[in-house]
Amino acid sequence: MPSCIFVLLDGLNAVTARRCMGFLLALEAAGQARYAQLTCELPPLSRPLYATLFCGLPPAAHGILHNDDARLCPAPTLFSRARDHGLVTAAAAYHWVSELCNNAPFDPARDRLTHAPSLPIAHGLFYTSDLYPDEELFRDAACLLQHHRPQLLLVHSMGIDTAGHQHGADSPAYRNAVRLADSLLAHAIPDWLAAGYTVLVTADHGMDNDGAHNDATDTVRHVPLWLIGESQAVLPAAQTEIANVAARILQLDET
Repeated sequence: MPSCIFVLLDGLNAVTARRCMGFLLALEAAGQARYAQLTCELPPLSRPLYATLFCGLPPAAHGILHNDDARLCPAPTLFSRARDHGLVTAAAAYHWVSELCNNAPFDPARDRLTHAPSLPIAHGLFYTSDLYPDEELFRDAACLLQHHRPQLLLVHSMGIDTAGHQHGADSPAYRNAVRLADSLLAHAIPDWLAAGYTVLVTADHGMDNDGAHNDATDTVRHVPLWLIGESQAVLPAAQTEIANVAARILQLDET
């Protein structure tokens, strides 16, 4: 059964990824990963771009245009498509993902731990603090993998974005947050590949030196994408195509 792990490193700009992600660069140099630089859609804000990455439409088309729009994504998402094809789905992610895909508004008592096969994301560990440690997030992902063996798993970390907002992109704190994510991937990806997963690693938007990402500069709009594993999926040329690349990895019906 084809399986995909979708790693979303919030706030990672391409230039810092190319400088600081030594493990992923090593896979690329060894021919074990393919890389593309993408330009994120406008506006370069998290919630609109999560929706874009999951449904394949730009924000102006799907209608979620700011971070306070706490409602379900109006278009079918990668998770609903996978659910409708009988695949097991899971996510270790920020709670906005639950609001876009499962239930809105987010109710921590109901949604923090999700085990509901009827929902697009059947199994979820959703956090609400931007300061939630990336180390714990990757442990959440490992727990979901061990207990549910999903064919589609989202791993969504906020550590890079938080460091960027606090210190700016040209700061040791931001670069070290990127290095930490790379180290966590270095521990996780070999096990994921051995278990038969194809791995997509990308970002929603980048970050600038002001600690912000709501403008049209290259450091905000240029984001990385790595494809790792045995899939023959073609790397996309646009951020809106990532959901369809993941769908091809999962062999979902595109008609």
